[in-house]
Amino acid sequence: MPVYLAKRLGYYAVLLLAAVCLSYLLSSLALDPRAYYEGRQPPLSPTSVDHHLTAIGVNDHQPLLGRFLRWAGHAVRGDLGQTIDGTSVNAEFGRRLGVSLRLLLAGTVLGTVAGVLLGAWTAVRQYRFSDRAVTVASFALLSTPVFLLAVLLKIGAIWFNQRTGTELIQFTGEKTPGLDGGFWAVLKDRGVHLLLPTLSVALFAVASYSRYQRNTMLDVLGSDYLRTARAKGLSRRTVLLRHGLRTALIPMSTYFSYGFLALFTGATFTETIFGWHGMGEWFVSSVGKNDVNSVVAVNLFAAVTVLLSGFLADVLHAALDPRIRQAS
Repeated sequence: MPVYLAKRLGYYAVLLLAAVCLSYLLSSLALDPRAYYEGRQPPLSPTSVDHHLTAIGVNDHQPLLGRFLRWAGHAVRGDLGQTIDGTSVNAEFGRRLGVSLRLLLAGTVLGTVAGVLLGAWTAVRQYRFSDRAVTVASFALLSTPVFLLAVLLKIGAIWFNQRTGTELIQFTGEKTPGLDGGFWAVLKDRGVHLLLPTLSVALFAVASYSRYQRNTMLDVLGSDYLRTARAKGLSRRTVLLRHGLRTALIPMSTYFSYGFLALFTGATFTETIFGWHGMGEWFVSSVGKNDVNSVVAVNLFAAVTVLLSGFLADVLHAALDPRIRQAS
């Protein structure tokens, strides 16, 4: 298995390099940093604009290849350049990294675990009322845009707070500004603010993963080796969990790496709607400012997280499938 995982890591390293190069190319061609300074009062001279764009490495009057090589030379040393406002991209990246990871990790873990368990449960109860009800709810969630789901959750929170006469559910920002209190008070405050954004991300994951898990579980339930295990005297629960679910998780591990990108895209809208100052909100504002270096930094974060989720899926695949371990 170590040889197999080492090969996969090399493959992901090449993909990361390609993703970064393509991101810089597309961002430089699609965005116009010079337009950010138009309409200023008093107006800036073309010379001063050129000087500033050159200082941050995004002057479109210079060759694209030269700009990329300079950026890449600094990036390999850990310097992602400057934003279009002249501040450090690294500082902004570090400030927003924990915000997005907290949301993505909570939403991913909750959505994946709940989706897998729900899909396996509905497969065992095929064509019963519970199976049909979950199917209808899943397709309703899948057909609802993430931003609409987030808005509906906010409306529900407002209604709940008005009915109870409290502010139990918070839906603006990641924390309460100026909160006084100890560790547990801060932890509780963060958890309250995390509730709705996490649900917004996790509900889509639950609906998506449950559909795939149900289908893979149904393929396994009719297999001969499960009937053989039952004939040998194993309990139904043992057969379903140790043999059925484990085999059904193998194709799900591959889907996980691709599904994470959809979760990241949904988190972009979620952060903007709920006022979280994370990577998604930074990406939206950076595109509006034509900030090339910041857009590339967010794309780098997205590429790393998606490829890491792919590597985690490979580890899970190798752990579940003995054929992978034997082949490596």
